[in-house]
Amino acid sequence: MAKTFVIGDIHGAYRALRQCLERAEFDFQQDALICLGDVCDGWPETKRCVDELLKIQNLTLILGNHDLCALTWMSAGNVDDSWLAQGGLATINSYRSGLPEQHVRFFKRALPYFVQAKKLFVHAGIDTSKLLENQTLQTFLWDRTLAHIALDHYQKNVSQKFTAYDEIFIGHTPISAPVPIFASGVWLMDTGAGWSGVLSLMNIETKEVFSSDCVPDLYPEEKGRSANHF
Repeated sequence: MAKTFVIGDIHGAYRALRQCLERAEFDFQQDALICLGDVCDGWPETKRCVDELLKIQNLTLILGNHDLCALTWMSAGNVDDSWLAQGGLATINSYRSGLPEQHVRFFKRALPYFVQAKKLFVHAGIDTSKLLENQTLQTFLWDRTLAHIALDHYQKNVSQKFTAYDEIFIGHTPISAPVPIFASGVWLMDTGAGWSGVLSLMNIETKEVFSSDCVPDLYPEEKGRSANHF
C-alpha cells in the first residue's frame, strides 16, 4: 500500500535526503512525499536535491523562504547580499554547470500551503486568527508565531490544540531534538539539517521517523562550517 511522508527543511543536503529515502524504503513510483520547503541554500548540493525530488512521481512541494530567494535568482538573476550570506552562494555554486529550466519550473510550481484531510502543511506558519485565503506569503514563509506557541506548549506540557486543524506540519524553525516534536496539534519538522542537526522524514499516518546521520558528518569536506539560514 502506498504511504505518505513529510520531510523537513533539506537545505542542500543531498546526502541526508538520500539516507532518509533509503531508510524509509521510499517507493518513488507509489509513495507520496510532502516537502515542507527550503530545499535550497546551505549545504553544497541543492541541484542534486532537486534532481532527486524530481524523480518522485507523487511530490507536493511547499515553498520555503529560501526557495523563494533562490527562485528570484533563477528567474531574474537578482542576487541579494543577505541571501548569499545565508546559504545562497552554495545554491549558486551547485548550478555552476548550468541551470536546467526544469528546476526553475519546479520552484515556480511550489505551493504556499497544502491541506489534506484536515492536515495542513506549510513552511513557516499561519495566523490562527485568519482564514488561509486572507493571509499572505510573508506569513506562510516567514512567520514563527505558530512555532513559538507550539514550543511554549511543549515546554509547559500543554496538549490542548489551538487551531482548527487535526494536525499542522511546519518547518522553518529549527529544533534541537533529533526527531520532530509534536505539541498541541503542531508537528515541528525542522530538526536542524541546515545547521548541525539531522534531516527527518516521517510517515504522516504511523508517525514513524526516518532520520539522516548528523548532516555535518555527511559533509566532512565542509568541516568547521554549518549551513546558515534565516
